[in-house]
Amino acid sequence: MTDTNETDERNDEDTDGGEAADHDRRLVEGWQGRYFEDFTVGDVYKHPYGRTVTETDNVWFTNVTMNANPMHFNEAYAAETEFGERLVDGTFVIALAVGMSVVDVSANATANLGYDDVRHHAPVFHGDTLFAESEVLEKRESESRDHVGIVTTELRAHNQDDEKVLSLERTPMVLKRAHARPSAARPTGWPEGVGTQPEDLE
Repeated sequence: MTDTNETDERNDEDTDGGEAADHDRRLVEGWQGRYFEDFTVGDVYKHPYGRTVTETDNVWFTNVTMNANPMHFNEAYAAETEFGERLVDGTFVIALAVGMSVVDVSANATANLGYDDVRHHAPVFHGDTLFAESEVLEKRESESRDHVGIVTTELRAHNQDDEKVLSLERTPMVLKRAHARPSAARPTGWPEGVGTQPEDLE
């Protein structure tokens, strides 16, 4: 049986010199999202992570939004159509793609001004995995609000076979960095004083 003290001593040793590791603890900023100044026309952001669409997603979303088209929930009906099976609700595809883009485009948005030129290029089926990317089309100062700028991006979604299934333009108002004042101790969405604070590390 291994002595507990011996185990603790081994865990405290670093792998290089065999001496106890002595590291300073510090708060480090995670990804805070882009601010208006961070956008450059022509930049393309490939959003992290794909998302496999399930039957549960489709049935749940169809019921919640009261979409009564049998193409989304009636397998017998859908089997007799040109697609041969149920289709995923197109508005779910829009919501998913927009959600995937938030981390790069609108984590610091104060409002979305509009969604334009929405196009469904191909159907989405249960089991498809979607990936999204955004291209910056335009950015400009707000004429009525000094603390934000306006950014227009084209959002594109592709399935696992690199088939484009969706494209749209979206235009959020995005905070300027000076007005956001992000910090490691209080990132976006955290109330003041919650979690580890600088004084906790002293």
